[in-house]
Order: sequence, then C-alpha cells, then structure tokens
Amino acid sequence: MSTILLVEDDPDIRHLVSYKLGQGGMDVIAVADGVSALREARAHPPDLVLLDVRMPRMSGIEVCRELRAGVVTAEVPIIMLTARSRQQDLEQGYAAGATDYVIKPFSPRELLLRVEAALARVHH
Repeated sequence: MSTILLVEDDPDIRHLVSYKLGQGGMDVIAVADGVSALREARAHPPDLVLLDVRMPRMSGIEVCRELRAGVVTAEVPIIMLTARSRQQDLEQGYAAGATDYVIKPFSPRELLLRVEAALARVHH
C-alpha cells in the first residue's frame, strides 16, 4: 500500500482527496500546512506528496524545495495542486522540483490516475 502525504489547507479539498485516494487503496496522511508537511515527511517519508501551492506559513514552492534538499525525501514524487495555471507559475513549480501539476478545480478521478501513474514510474 502506498502512503500519500496530502498537504492542503482547505479542509473540504483535504477531505475529498483523502477519501478518493483511500478508495484507490492508498494510505493518506493529511496535513494543513507546509511546516507540518516537512515534519511528517522527514519522520515518515511518503511514497508521494500532493502539495497545495498557496498555503499559510509556508508556500508549496518552499516546501517542494525543502523536500528536494532532504536526503530521505529528495526522490519522492511531488504533485502540485494549484488554482494558478499561468506558465510562470508552472515553471516556478517545476524549477522547485515538482514532478507534476494538477490545476484546481480538478476531477478526483484524474487526480487518482495521475497519482497512480507517478507511483508506477517510481516503482519501475
């Protein structure tokens, strides 16, 4: 079973995504901010991180950079979740180390498929 670290400050989105990933057979650890995400990822490295870009305390871009700099989290796939779809926003995320981007609003089914695809690439 794959462990997904979900970092999302919106409780409704956090609940929806946790539910959908759970239905897909994944174990979800959900946190509401980047500081908690880094603490959790360092203590229990996940198989994949779903990371909101805009959050209080620490942006998803900052969290992504920190995860990429960490020894135990450097290779973990990171899928950014964002309402910002401008080219420069995507470039900034990829430059920080994002594996993929999902633009809000998104289909929960599409998100599950992207998570499964990213995990399949890592496990092969």
